[in-house]
Amino acid sequence: MSSEGVMNNSLAAIIAYCMSSILMTVTNKLVLDNFKFRMNFMLLCIQSLVAVILLEVFVKFGLVTRRPYRNSAARQWFIVSLALVAMIYTGSKALQYLSIPVFTIFKNLTIILIAYGELLYFGGAPVTPLIFGSFCLMVTSSLIAGWADISAGKIYKDGADTVPFTVSYGWMVANCFASAFNALIIRWKIKEVGFKDFDTVFYNNLLSIPILLFASLLTEGREFAIIRKRYSAENDEGGAGLTALLTGIAVSGISGFAISYGSTWCVRVTSSTTYSMVGALNKLPIAVAGMVFFDAPITFGSVSSVLIAFFAGIAYTIAKNRQKAESMASQRTSILPLSAADSYKDNALASTREDFEKGMQATDGLLKNGEVLFDADNGANGRR
Repeated sequence: MSSEGVMNNSLAAIIAYCMSSILMTVTNKLVLDNFKFRMNFMLLCIQSLVAVILLEVFVKFGLVTRRPYRNSAARQWFIVSLALVAMIYTGSKALQYLSIPVFTIFKNLTIILIAYGELLYFGGAPVTPLIFGSFCLMVTSSLIAGWADISAGKIYKDGADTVPFTVSYGWMVANCFASAFNALIIRWKIKEVGFKDFDTVFYNNLLSIPILLFASLLTEGREFAIIRKRYSAENDEGGAGLTALLTGIAVSGISGFAISYGSTWCVRVTSSTTYSMVGALNKLPIAVAGMVFFDAPITFGSVSSVLIAFFAGIAYTIAKNRQKAESMASQRTSILPLSAADSYKDNALASTREDFEKGMQATDGLLKNGEVLFDADNGANGRR
């Protein structure tokens, strides 16, 4: 397969997106959990900065190419960066009040929103019963995975149960719509602006830097003070903790470049719905690795949720392959009548030409015999 064929191959794009997403999940868990780094906007800002620097290094050495910066293209793409920040902010606010299992259920419901949004507004593929069934299986999987917490009443974070219902779930609903809008707008803008993959990586990360930096300065001042105190000279003797933190952030920046390219590639060659479905399914390898290699509890619920999600992925794959086969079949059948019509037209023209020539020969014979003349003055026939 040629390099161009690989770049347009859906399976290769999905695998790349899955691997980069897993890498991003692991590195973010390392930075956010192990180092208790709670400045999400700042972390994403650093990741975007590292992605731009890496891309420029690759361009400098001729490894990749991108189009030059244009203000017109930046204005067209700016809404995508805003959508990304809106998705991150609403998600962080929802997680401030709701537990992770509840959050995951709503995120899987967002896939349905994306599928119908793509169908209604962007002419996407129809949502067949099998596709809809795969979405339902994904939601069921997340319900089973979080049922222990939900049944125990652990719907809200500690201290968040006093917050009005409309606030906590309002942020969750807002995040669902922001996530759907982000997934849909990025594919539409790629086609509208005509970006190639590295063009998208460049503009997406470059334009996100000032927005993320502003959001961090606006909302994460308290967290910055906590981190500064934690890694001050008196609390971090020798600076080992700060060095480890900066190393983890640098590694997450590299993974940020990978996920930026992988997600762009996946959205371009598949669809917003498939991209979102893959995003939900790529948590399966992490869940399995946690049960096999780490101390994650192996329960009936955890195993069942993984198996159901696995079957959801199979059902979705079968449904999309059927759609692809039906689309190719309809294209072939639409070509055949055109060919038949062209053949009929050619035969009709040939017959008409033959009849015309015979008629002209007969007319010439009549004129030669002096039996028929055409009167040019009144358009009538007469006799000599």
